[in-house]
Amino acid sequence: MPECVKISFTVNGENETREAEVGQTLLSFIRDELHLTGTKSGCEIGECGACTVLLNGKPVNSCLVLAVELDGKDLITIEGISKDGKLDKIQQSFIDHAAFQCGYCTPGMIISTKALLERKANPTDEDINEALSGNLCRCGAYQEIRAAVKDAAKK
Repeated sequence: MPECVKISFTVNGENETREAEVGQTLLSFIRDELHLTGTKSGCEIGECGACTVLLNGKPVNSCLVLAVELDGKDLITIEGISKDGKLDKIQQSFIDHAAFQCGYCTPGMIISTKALLERKANPTDEDINEALSGNLCRCGAYQEIRAAVKDAAKK
């Protein structure tokens, strides 16, 4: 039986205390223990950004972070972006600009965009490219994604 550690954290504004297996990734913990499946599993080696979440306000690849590192921290997943059943301006901008095709990369893109706009309200093209450089869109919707980020920044 795997060794477990008790961790306390906040996820999408809710306080939680759970047990996490030593060696379990945050990605696995989010999907399998918290049942928040909006965070996607892509490459599992930190290359694609599909699993991006905010940990204490910073975007991280949850496949590269251990679940036990969540202890005492604040986690925001894609499920925590909308409030009171209303889409966040970033989510709405992605819809308005059709900034997705298959949608697999979209949660990670939205999370990375949220982190960017929280630190820079009016990002340049270079800022956008840098902020999204760790997120791959296999469908090639980059032009629409950049337009959505610019639109969200204006709102």
